[in-house]
Amino acid sequence: MQTLIYVFISILFTVNVSFSQDFSSSKFSLDVKSIYDSAKVEFNNYEKKHGRFINTKNVLMHYLEWGNPKNTPLIWVHGSLTNSYELKSIAEDIVQEGYYLIAIDSYGHGLTKIPEHEVSLYHLADDINELMEVKKIKKAVIGGWSRGGFTATAFYDTYPDKVLGLILEDGGSVSTNTYYHKLLPHELDLRVKDIFKDRQSYPLFNNEFEAFKFLYDQSAGGGSQFELLAWLTLDSNKKWSVGSGIEKLFNMDNERKFLDNILRPTQSNLFGESMAIIEPKIVYRNLKVPMLILDPVSDQDAFPFKNENRELKNQHPSLITHKIYENTGHNIHYEKPKMFVKDLGFFLKTIRNQRPNTALE
Repeated sequence: MQTLIYVFISILFTVNVSFSQDFSSSKFSLDVKSIYDSAKVEFNNYEKKHGRFINTKNVLMHYLEWGNPKNTPLIWVHGSLTNSYELKSIAEDIVQEGYYLIAIDSYGHGLTKIPEHEVSLYHLADDINELMEVKKIKKAVIGGWSRGGFTATAFYDTYPDKVLGLILEDGGSVSTNTYYHKLLPHELDLRVKDIFKDRQSYPLFNNEFEAFKFLYDQSAGGGSQFELLAWLTLDSNKKWSVGSGIEKLFNMDNERKFLDNILRPTQSNLFGESMAIIEPKIVYRNLKVPMLILDPVSDQDAFPFKNENRELKNQHPSLITHKIYENTGHNIHYEKPKMFVKDLGFFLKTIRNQRPNTALE
């Protein structure tokens, strides 16, 4: 299941891979209808145990939580086209490291809808702040993957006194368009045309079951794969899909808008503009809390920012840990889950060494 899901996710984030896939139908040897019925039951039960909602000034935001609220809170923001379930398979392991884990659904993802008014990364940071106030969390570790890392940076920019530490998994530590701004104009045009050349929208289905059936991974060893239901959304035309409205929210649904995000951010919508203009070198110029930068490196590196991350660490050598994952793609927590959890555990020890009463703050 995860292998198929991660073909689609996080790729709308200004990289040279498009949200496309061969959508040909597969023959099923299993009774997927029975599996779907079981998945619905399991999903509802899981939500009863771990799922919550908070009504912020922007949206009715869904989140999942695991662990003891007395432990150190870690608020996690997922990447593009995924949701709060992205850490489900390792959530209990993260809890065992000493965290109280809260994973939110950002706008248009999971069970959180896209607000009717314009929003930005900073609006989402405000929602996280409201969540902390409702749960009486004075300070938290704020972490995120890919686009979620930029939300974490926006949160620190706005609420630095509420941050115990930052975990940035291949996102949020280097300005979004750094890679594209290194290209010559004709190279950039060719790159964007290439991205959109074979781009396909996610297929639409008349009902949730057909969408679930499309995503269900027979090669994954069975099981209900109930978390797939968190990826499925009903659009305004009563069709089921994955990521309905997300490309529009990100201002990335055609070549012109994609280029606006890179070259003319003030011509983008508010969310696209906020993503384009956030500059970690400015936000973190006076960094005062520990930061863990998780930096994957491979031949197909979507974010070749090792040098930029090293420069940021050199500005704050006592606060920043720059962990390089060799031969790893964009999604570290999926490809190297054990190492990811271990590094989060070491990071918590670093925070506690600096702030002995962390869990009580």
